[in-house]
Amino acid sequence: MSKLGIFVNRQTLSSSEQISAVIKCRDVAEGMGHTVEFIFPVDMKKIPRLDALFIRANTDPMNSTYVAARMAQMYGIPVIDDPESIKICADKINMYMHLMKKKISMPQTRFLRKKELDEAQAAALFLELGSPLVLKEPSTSFSARVEKVESVEDLLKVARRFFKLSDWIVVQEYIESRFDWRVGVVGGQLLYACRYIIPSETFKIQASVNGHVVYCDVESVPADQVPPEVISLGLEAGNAIGKGLYGVDIKESNGKLYVIEVNDNPSLEGGEDAHYPDMFGKIISYLMTGDARGYAESLSQKALDYDGLEGGLSLRSDSALCSPSALTENESYSYKIDFSER
Repeated sequence: MSKLGIFVNRQTLSSSEQISAVIKCRDVAEGMGHTVEFIFPVDMKKIPRLDALFIRANTDPMNSTYVAARMAQMYGIPVIDDPESIKICADKINMYMHLMKKKISMPQTRFLRKKELDEAQAAALFLELGSPLVLKEPSTSFSARVEKVESVEDLLKVARRFFKLSDWIVVQEYIESRFDWRVGVVGGQLLYACRYIIPSETFKIQASVNGHVVYCDVESVPADQVPPEVISLGLEAGNAIGKGLYGVDIKESNGKLYVIEVNDNPSLEGGEDAHYPDMFGKIISYLMTGDARGYAESLSQKALDYDGLEGGLSLRSDSALCSPSALTENESYSYKIDFSER
């Protein structure tokens, strides 16, 4: 009998939907013959005694979830989300670079440095990418610090605010749509598919409007009713990040599909599984099988082989950044990513 730990924190248990989801996960795991224990941040010493760890708390390299994931990794324990996925997905620039490496279809994207910000550069971005533009601060999550701008003045204003938090920001062409496809992926396989219906008050799936938060509606869609190319693109995007659990957001516009982003620790409590009753079973099976264990052991060995985990990409002096301005070879950048395979 295997022991599964479900890592939670106070925020995980802040809504009835989230509580119901983790209880359902526990019940499914126990029905499959596993024992389950909820692991809180104060319980990390228990992680080495687990057979697998499923993190259901907000992931970020700067909080306890990353420590839990890294501890599991160092002990060769299968974990979702794994530390590499957390580091990649928590940084939009790192995430988009992984998609670019695999030539995944995505909106035209530029990375803008703080010292490049001026009226001429802002005007050049509108000329190149069109209007409006979408600006993102790289550490954004839950649609925070993602804004649409339609003028040079607005771009400068928003960019200066974002540059208080980061030396770089993401600038993308705007893709119009009234819903996003969300494709759930685990271990390179389809987990679920649904539509996130964007609220009429905003262009994002979640936003604060007039002092209150509006959320998208979730419409689970049976796999045989999802365009095959949507599923294929979702799987390709997930595989560009790793072999963990991801939620891939895809927009469709004028007959073309665009990956908007790949999320680790995706929502599992919004009704995504309405047509996928085996969702938690697939996640648990992946964690408890040889595929996940082999992946965990490979990541553990990688962590021991070199200092620092960069999601499979190493840092070097010449930049691979996609930037609006010409890049000077051997110039020092905040993001210096080598696409050579480890």
